[in-house]
This record gives sequence, structure tokens and C-alpha cells, in this order.
Amino acid sequence: MGKPTGFLEYTRVSPNKTKPKERLDNFNEFVKPFEPAELNKQAARCMDCGVPFCHHGCPLGNIIPEFNDAVYRESWQEAYEILTSTNNFPEFTGRICPAPCESSCVLGINQPPVNIEEIEKHIIEIAFDKGYVKPNVPLVRTGKKIAVIGSGPAGLAAAAQLNQAGHIVTVFERDEKPGGLLRYGIPDFKLEKNIIDRRIQLMEEEGIAFRFNAHVGVNVSMSDILREYNAVVLAGGSTVPRDLSVPGRDLNGIHFAMHFLKQQNKIVAGGDPLAKADIESNILGELISAKGKKVVVIGGGDTGSDCVGTSNRQGAAGVVQFELLPKPPESRTQLMPWPTYPMVLKTTSSHEEGCERQWAVATKEFIADDKGNVSSLKTVELEWKVEDGKYSKFIERPGSEKIIPCDLVLLAMGFVSPQKNGLLEELDVELDERGNVKATEKEFKTSVSKIFSCGDMRRGQSLVVWAISEGRECARKVDIFLMGESNLESKDSNLLIL
Repeated sequence: MGKPTGFLEYTRVSPNKTKPKERLDNFNEFVKPFEPAELNKQAARCMDCGVPFCHHGCPLGNIIPEFNDAVYRESWQEAYEILTSTNNFPEFTGRICPAPCESSCVLGINQPPVNIEEIEKHIIEIAFDKGYVKPNVPLVRTGKKIAVIGSGPAGLAAAAQLNQAGHIVTVFERDEKPGGLLRYGIPDFKLEKNIIDRRIQLMEEEGIAFRFNAHVGVNVSMSDILREYNAVVLAGGSTVPRDLSVPGRDLNGIHFAMHFLKQQNKIVAGGDPLAKADIESNILGELISAKGKKVVVIGGGDTGSDCVGTSNRQGAAGVVQFELLPKPPESRTQLMPWPTYPMVLKTTSSHEEGCERQWAVATKEFIADDKGNVSSLKTVELEWKVEDGKYSKFIERPGSEKIIPCDLVLLAMGFVSPQKNGLLEELDVELDERGNVKATEKEFKTSVSKIFSCGDMRRGQSLVVWAISEGRECARKVDIFLMGESNLESKDSNLLIL
């Protein structure tokens, strides 16, 4: 490494942020870049650890010590080339990834791990500023046509890789703009949408075609696509939200988190949050607003956190967030040994902005006012049983029921499967026991000839970094299917080289 003693000399530092009260006035990103000297120190903390477990912690197999070394030496083009050899979109993962690589960092055994995610973001932004990021148009085209259905991170990664292999790629997106979850699910204060637009423009300059408002199985025929294209990649995501079937669920003022977040993202972009296409996609034809309301967010994950931050920016009177599981510990326990990903307490920037958090709580009933609107909900505390280090069963604690006043309830409990109606019904593709598209991890092939699947549509709800990894690996298998071999990179080959 550039500075072998760096991990002894410097400690982990996070970038400065705009103060919580100030950032609630807008939906802009608020994490500030490192000063060059501090970025150099953070990169210098990467050890000469012998076996870099961070490679294995990262779903993409990013070559992390090498790009950290290049950052320390201020060799920016080298750092950019190393990073993008395994990651098509570091500007996304550098902002919204939970950084499993950092959980596997060898330095993290007894010190704070290297700030890998922030270094990654700095590499790609410096590369854009210095003009290193340019369209990479394939020199030769194979003549093979591929349809990618879905423009979320998995679909975009598959399209980018297949285009680099020389194939003719068209991406079909049912919404009016590309990005999927990146555009419509993640708030702008975490990922401003000009970051997506910048990448899409590059992909178009590289030869990838995008068709918007193209809902395959609804206003675009799957049979027409099968006739026109040599292969099809299904990357539509896991979009059916998990519901909460308790009395009062049909009251006014109870909404799925993604409906709420998508509307706000469209407002920030200057679009129509009540567009006809959205209403046809089961988003109610009413504007969901937290302004002046007592908000309850049910679900303790990242989507729930995004609802907290969005509600506060809309001017909520107060926000309460429920989590079904008990409050996690603040640091690793014996049941979370390094280098596993630790289930520890996570306090997000949205929590810092104002939120009451309650753990081990279940919702029993929604209670109405005299107009049919939700006015409160009944909760009960839970006692969990632990088996083999995991929470397995719970019982309700007698006498612990409470009534929580609320005007708006946001259900952020995750997603159960891709939508079946339309595309998947028309294809009659085989599904697995969880309702996802059945496709092997080794081949990504479905039960229908020349149809492949990747991302959340195949593996279920997961991380953006996993979706990118899936898209890359799927693209390689499609390339082999069409050409008999492939020169596209794979995670396994990167690790073998190391």
C-alpha cells in the first residue's frame, strides 16, 4: 500500500453534512465532499492486510485495496479504471449502498473500518470532473438484438454489459423515465436524479436505446418482442408490497410507502404525481401528503427511513417508526462475528432529523374517525424467542396494548414478489416457491427459451449493489448463449485473478 502505516496514524472520519434543521428545507443531497487532504488520509487507512476480505463482502467483487492505493497516490484515472472494471455505476453505490464491504474490512476487527463507500463516490465524481468518463462505443456489432425489460439497477447493468459485448440493446421501461427504484423509490436527498440522467445520457451515446411508457404485457406485446429479439432479460424488480391485514386496513390515510415516495420524487422532478399511468399502476388518484400530520411508518428498514426523511421535509407534525424486531445492539456480539454482516443499530440521517423509534411492536388494528379516516392505531409489545442466534417466534406481551394517534400511516414492510399480471402471465414463465421468476444463479435462464432474469425479479427484494451484480452476471450468460463464449468480466474471474 502507498502508506503501510496509515491505519495506525489516522482514524475513520465521515464527511461533513448540512445540519439537520437546514437540510429539511429542501430535497437536495447534503453530504459534503472530503477535502483532498482528508480523502488522502482515509485512503491511506487501507491496510496491507494480506487477504482482503472486502473483496468477498462486496457483491460486485470490487478491487478495493487497489483503488484505495491509487487514491492515496492521487492517480485518479487509474483509480477510476480499477473501480469501473467491476462496477458500472459507482455513483449509485457510493451514495446508497449499506457497504457490506466495510463489514468485511480486516481493519474493522478492532478499529473502525475503511470508509470505502465514500472513497468510491469520490473516485467517480472526480473522474467525471476530470473528463475521464466518456462514452465507450463498441468497435464491432454482433447483429444480435436483446430486449431488457426494466431500467432499474439490474436492467441497466445488464444493458451496459451486453452493449459492451457488441449486441444491439433496447431497454423497455413502463414509467416515463429510466431508473426504476433509483428514480422513483430513493429520495433525492440521498440520490439526486441528475446523477441518473448523467449516466443514462452516456449509455445512449454508447448505443443503448430506451423505450419509455412501454409496459410490456400491457401496452407492449411480449409475443412481438420474442419475434424481434434474439434474447430477453427480465429485470422488472420485486414490486408487490407486503401488506398488513388487520382490522381497519381499508381506512383512508393508509398507504404503501412506495406510492408516497414515488409521488414526492415526481414532484421534485417537476412531474405530475397523479399521472394517469401511475393511477393505472395501482397508485391511488390522490396526493399523499404528511404536512401537519402525525405520521406512523410501519417498517424499520431503509424504505421506512426514507419515509421518515420525506415526511419531515413535507412538514409532518411528528413521525413515529415501528419495527417488528427488538432493538439491535450498537456493536457486534458473539453471534455476529467478523467478517459477517452485523445486524447492529443503524441510525440514518433521516432519524437524525427527527423521529421516535419503537421496537418489538406489532400493529393490531387501525381505528377510524367519524369520516372514515385513520385517526389512531392499536399496538402491542412483542417478546421474541431466540433460536440458533436468530429471532424465531414471538408472543404478545399481556397488558401492553397502546393507542397511538396518527393521521397518516405508511406501510414500509418490504416487497414479496414481482407483479404477475401482464408480462409474467403472458410469458407463462415458471415461478419459484416465493413467487419470483425461477432462474438458476449459474445460468440465469428461465423456463422459457431465450428468456433470462436477474435482480430482484429473480432473487427477491435485495440491495442495489446486488442488483448490479446480478445484471452483470446475467449479461455474461446471455452473451455466452448468443455467441458460445464471452469476454465480459465476472465476479468469480476477478477474485481468481487476485
